[in-house]
Amino acid sequence: MSWPKVVLFGDSLTQAAFSNGGWGAALADKLQRKCDVLSRGFSGYNSTWGRIILPRCIPKDDLPHVAMVTIFFGANDSALEVTASPKYVSVDDFRGNLQGMVKYLEDGGIDPKNVIIISPPALDDKVWSAGCEKNGGPVNRKNSNTGLYAKACRRVAEDCCTGILDLWTLMQKEENWQRFLEDGLHLSESGSGFLAGHLTEMAVSRVGHLPDQLPDWKDIDLVNPEKSLLA
Repeated sequence: MSWPKVVLFGDSLTQAAFSNGGWGAALADKLQRKCDVLSRGFSGYNSTWGRIILPRCIPKDDLPHVAMVTIFFGANDSALEVTASPKYVSVDDFRGNLQGMVKYLEDGGIDPKNVIIISPPALDDKVWSAGCEKNGGPVNRKNSNTGLYAKACRRVAEDCCTGILDLWTLMQKEENWQRFLEDGLHLSESGSGFLAGHLTEMAVSRVGHLPDQLPDWKDIDLVNPEKSLLA
C-alpha cells in the first residue's frame, strides 16, 4: 500500500526539521497514520540549486502520491551580494525559482493550495554579526535584506495561489522574538515549536481529512483479523 506523502523541501532549516524538538517531527506526530512526512532538506542550498534538484527529490512518478509540499528557501539566497557569497541569489531570480518549483508540482497534479511556501525566518542582526566577526568573515546577512525575500515569498504565493507561512513577519510580531533563533539565523527549539504551531494548523486544513491508514485496533475482527487488515 502507498501512503500519502507530505514532503518538506528546503535548506538547512528543513534538514534540521527532525532534530530534537524539530518542526518536522511535530508535523509528523500530528499527521501520524494519515501521511508519511519526509524531509528533503539540504544544508547550505539556495533556491537555484533547489529548483534543479526538485525533480530528483520528488520524481514525477511519485507526485500522484504527494498530498502536500512545503518549500522553505531564502535564508541562503538572501546573503548580501557585496560579500560575493556563492549562495547569493537575486530577489528576482529567487522569485522565479519559487515559481518554477510550484509549476513543476502543479504540472504533476498537486493542487497549488497544497503547496505551502515558508518564508525565511527573521535574522537577529546583533547575534549573527557577532558570529561572523568571531569567525573572521564579513557580515553577510541583514534582517532588512531577508525581509525582501520574505516579501518575494508572499508575492509568489499570491500569484501562484499557494499557501504562505510568512515566518519572517510572524516572528517579529512576538515579544523577544530573538529567542526563536539559536545563532541569529537557524531556528532554536523554541523557534521550531513556533513554526510547527503555525504549520500544523495549515497542514490539518489541507490534509487532515485524509483517513487513518488501517483500522483502529478496536475495529479489527478478532475471529478473522485478515478480513479487517487486508481489506
